[in-house]
Amino acid sequence: MEAWIDALIALLALPRFGLSTVFLVSFVSATLLPLGSEPAVFGLVKVNPALFWPAILVATVGNTMGGAVSWGMGYGAHQVVDRYGRSGMHLRALRWLERLGPRACLLSWLPGVGDPLCAVAGWLRLAFWPCVLYMAIGKFLRYLVMTSLLLWVFPDPHRLLW
Repeated sequence: MEAWIDALIALLALPRFGLSTVFLVSFVSATLLPLGSEPAVFGLVKVNPALFWPAILVATVGNTMGGAVSWGMGYGAHQVVDRYGRSGMHLRALRWLERLGPRACLLSWLPGVGDPLCAVAGWLRLAFWPCVLYMAIGKFLRYLVMTSLLLWVFPDPHRLLW
């Protein structure tokens, strides 16, 4: 079973491509496409522990840039969204986002709602650079916590022998 897990981790890490793969997967996963980048980050760090901080930082940059693209998509889609009307829940959510402003982008790390949140921030025309800063903080903390947690849950089996 251990060989199967090692093979899966090596596959997820894509060690021939390393940090560029982490950047690309992190970038794409921050758009509205359903893709998770944590397995790629974890796999790379598991195969090469020396890349812990570089992988976290590259994933943060890629995911933040993808969030900025989502913000831009939302900014450009303002007129399209207006066509769908405004439900009570829609209006409450908009008021909540407008009240929080760019700080709402701290929640961009949340699965399912984080990426659309970046698009809505652009649609509301919240200030771009503060949104990007808050996205980066939230996404950095997500990668740091998730990768550390996965490394704790799946420790190096070779170290357990000592």
